[in-house]
Amino acid sequence: MYGFRIVDKLQKINEDIKPDQLKYHQKRVLVSKEFTFDSAHHLHCYEGKCKNLHGHTYKVVFGLSGFVDDRGLMIDFGDIKEIWKNEIEIFLDHKYLNETLPPMNTTAENMVVWIYEKMADSLQNRKEQYIGARVEFVRLFETPTSYAEARREWMEVE
Repeated sequence: MYGFRIVDKLQKINEDIKPDQLKYHQKRVLVSKEFTFDSAHHLHCYEGKCKNLHGHTYKVVFGLSGFVDDRGLMIDFGDIKEIWKNEIEIFLDHKYLNETLPPMNTTAENMVVWIYEKMADSLQNRKEQYIGARVEFVRLFETPTSYAEARREWMEVE
């Protein structure tokens, strides 16, 4: 009943499925991808342990939404990775954040907004490629149990 089975016939485009069948719906969908990076920083005007130079293994989670194209894809996960690697991570991974980010106190609350803005700008620059693509949220974990979050409704209104 649960044995290994090889498909009898591999589905072929234009034979078993037509190109106009690839797009199943016209609804907005959300895709999510997460990354990690290691950085050092310290906080200003703060009287706790974090005033000293220290590091974290951060985790960032992106929630991106949009409409699927004729293939049924909203955005390729590899494209999200490319944006992350080439336009955002280069400022973060194995860096001293107080030096590589714009002038700010390098709190998770400040950093998550900067990351949100970078991803939003990247999607805006590719608006012809991705239909209605936008950042819904960015969640930045400073530790496995502590994170800051930026949401679209907060970034666009307030």
